[in-house]
Amino acid sequence: MSSSTASSAPPVATSANSANPLVLRIIAACALAHLINDLIQAVLPAIYPMLKANYGLSFTQIGLITLTFQMTASLLQPWVGYHTDRHPKPWLLPAGMVCTLIGILLLAFVGSFPAILLASALVGIGSSTFHPETSRVARLASGGRFGLAQSTFQVGGNAGSAFGPLLAAAIIIPYGQGHVAWFGLFAVAAIGVLYGLSRWYRQHLNLFKLKAGAKATHGLSKARVNGALAVLALLVFSKYFYMASFTSYFTFYLIEKFHLSIASSQWHLFLFLAAVAAGTFIGGPVGDRIGRKTVIWISILGVAPFSIALPYADLFWTGVLSMLIGFILASAFSAIVVFAQELVPGNVGMIAGLFFGLMFGIGGIGAALVGHLADSHGIEYVFGLCSYLPLLGILTILLPSTKGV
Repeated sequence: MSSSTASSAPPVATSANSANPLVLRIIAACALAHLINDLIQAVLPAIYPMLKANYGLSFTQIGLITLTFQMTASLLQPWVGYHTDRHPKPWLLPAGMVCTLIGILLLAFVGSFPAILLASALVGIGSSTFHPETSRVARLASGGRFGLAQSTFQVGGNAGSAFGPLLAAAIIIPYGQGHVAWFGLFAVAAIGVLYGLSRWYRQHLNLFKLKAGAKATHGLSKARVNGALAVLALLVFSKYFYMASFTSYFTFYLIEKFHLSIASSQWHLFLFLAAVAAGTFIGGPVGDRIGRKTVIWISILGVAPFSIALPYADLFWTGVLSMLIGFILASAFSAIVVFAQELVPGNVGMIAGLFFGLMFGIGGIGAALVGHLADSHGIEYVFGLCSYLPLLGILTILLPSTKGV
């Protein structure tokens, strides 16, 4: 790490170095909790084809389900992060997962479209408390290796998102909507993990730096910092609007274009999401070594040739290109979050909440718009149109080059 990064959080680094086994255990627990959290959340899009058939839903209604879930997650996250930056609340960690548990159990037994929306909203509310708080715990346990901690935490979520569709295909699709309730067992396990994390967090609040005690060392003016944050937000827009077309509609695209079964399309979605997990894990430590801005350049703009080629590929190359797209595109997110946290020190939770919230919000809006376009123009048209979004990665040129990032 550079001198500016190290100087921004000396108490954390010191503690981490003196209790390395404990710190590694906490980071792993954060990743495990993220895996379970996002595995549960992945159930919702994984059963979209079943819900569409059972309730006669349109693509627009499918998009509205995603919008409801992701907007409840995104709108609350920055507020939760901002508040807990100033008033830490370790008990929010298990409490948020309790809300997710209620939502997933409700989803198992609902019988109408409005009830599906309510269940989706409850799962989203649970996510809004989970991400900023657990991201902060991972950073506190990082020993100064912020990129590694963030990517390890994030890859847990990506792994959960990848395995969710597989488990849904094995447990829910063959046996029906009621079997969604089995995923409540994962939520119960996560509550236990998060309770343990909340106890560690409570005992280590002395590592926690409030805003008044943190000073920026990057030498940028407030206007330059705000401009950089705006650019990072636009980059997240290009990334997650495009990702929304995959997470919500890739199975429909494969079914329509290549006439695959639901189970086969879920395997392709799993391969894409597994590539996303791998890219996320690599992006963080690489950013620690070569700089966040370089990783962002390579990730977001570098994926454009593959995304543009995807709509013209056959089934085999669609699978290959989708994995390349997932791997390259995902490597940017950890770098973006840590870049932003280093621009605004002392606001770790708010920045994590803002960018995780932005991720969910853009994904939700994107899913709703993509669903509307799919109803009016067809799903293949949507994938062709969205393939140009990664070109917005050229905006990376507007990010400042500082010693710390």
